[in-house]
Amino acid sequence: MKTLWMIFFSILFLLPLAAQDIAAMLREADRLETVPNEKAAFIKFKEVLKIQPINIYALNKCSELCSRIGKRQTNPALIEDYYSAAKTYAGIALKVNPNNSESNCVMAIALGRSSLNKTGKEKINSVKEIKKYVDAALKNDPKNFKAWHVLGRWHYEISTLNGLEKTAVKLFYGGLPGASMAASIIAFEKAHAITDGFILNYFEMAKAYKKNNQLAKARAILIKMLTVPNQTEDDPVIKEDGRKLLNEWR
Repeated sequence: MKTLWMIFFSILFLLPLAAQDIAAMLREADRLETVPNEKAAFIKFKEVLKIQPINIYALNKCSELCSRIGKRQTNPALIEDYYSAAKTYAGIALKVNPNNSESNCVMAIALGRSSLNKTGKEKINSVKEIKKYVDAALKNDPKNFKAWHVLGRWHYEISTLNGLEKTAVKLFYGGLPGASMAASIIAFEKAHAITDGFILNYFEMAKAYKKNNQLAKARAILIKMLTVPNQTEDDPVIKEDGRKLLNEWR
């Protein structure tokens, strides 16, 4: 009996220490992401999951980081590995809490990254899935700026489908989803209203304004984007792409 009481009190003593360790690990992972060193942050978040496999914050961050890191890869197999991992982490998070806004958002991001830049059946099949998750993200948190950005990108991609893709959507789904360039701009602007430091949102919003025949507005957005401090490893490349577009849009 004495041994059992010792074990019991040892567990009670160790639980707060374990919680402190997890909190410190999460702070360090967040710090690494802001450096930015996204691969190191990813590794640190995975260390958290070894201790707490259903830590929803770490699951969401692992998914988001896999989507970002995967996009920068040059090896197609490695790209798919990261995108597959992004969907897996998001799927686990959604099992933990199906109503978590960020979990739905990172699933929409993972699906978008792995399919919207492609053509054919894979892109078409993703249309409804992405919309389902982004709608759930915004329903549970209307101020989720990343979800508004994904919704803007969704409207943009659907509005710019080519003829064959539009035919495929009509064949599989009985008609085109309610998407428009105006709706894309509204979603990007909502993301911008929530946070003005999201460089990718500036870039995609400028493209949408250009497609909507608002060239002056598109150029002004890109010029503003170039003054915003970098936050992710992608931002320097996005800015360089923005400079190229400014030269093209003279």
